[in-house]
Amino acid sequence: MPLVIGQNLPDANFCRIVDGDVGQVALRSLSAGKKLVLFGLPGAFTRTCSTQHLPGFVGAAGDFREKGVNHVVCVSVNDPWVIQAWDAATGAGKAGVDLLADADAAFTIAMGLQFSAPAVGFINRCKRFSLFADDGVIRAVNLETERGVCDLTTAQTLLAQIQA
Repeated sequence: MPLVIGQNLPDANFCRIVDGDVGQVALRSLSAGKKLVLFGLPGAFTRTCSTQHLPGFVGAAGDFREKGVNHVVCVSVNDPWVIQAWDAATGAGKAGVDLLADADAAFTIAMGLQFSAPAVGFINRCKRFSLFADDGVIRAVNLETERGVCDLTTAQTLLAQIQA
């Protein structure tokens, strides 16, 4: 299922560490009856993800809340322990951005967003995207066309696409 305006988000589960154990987070619980900003990226601790993409959303978390957004969520094909360490290193959660693991890439594959770069250990990683959904329906979407670039999927681009 590609990212298409007007399309419903798929049923998907992400994971994160809660009290030392792996917990599940249903995408439906984040989106049903709510306004959701969801963005995905190739990997925690990678250059563009850590220096451009995530920091932009961390800095804009309050601006999204002012536009009525209930959740700002970043997903990546990593294990939940890596995601937890990345959250601790970046302060994303404290700023209002939930970092969630698409550990088995099920969401990434269901959305048709996977790519592989075996030379650097990336198998079924997530292409860089950002979207806004209202009650589980995609209302704005952006997808990068070049690897290693964060131009079309920035927080500022998505903010401009959301009507308050």
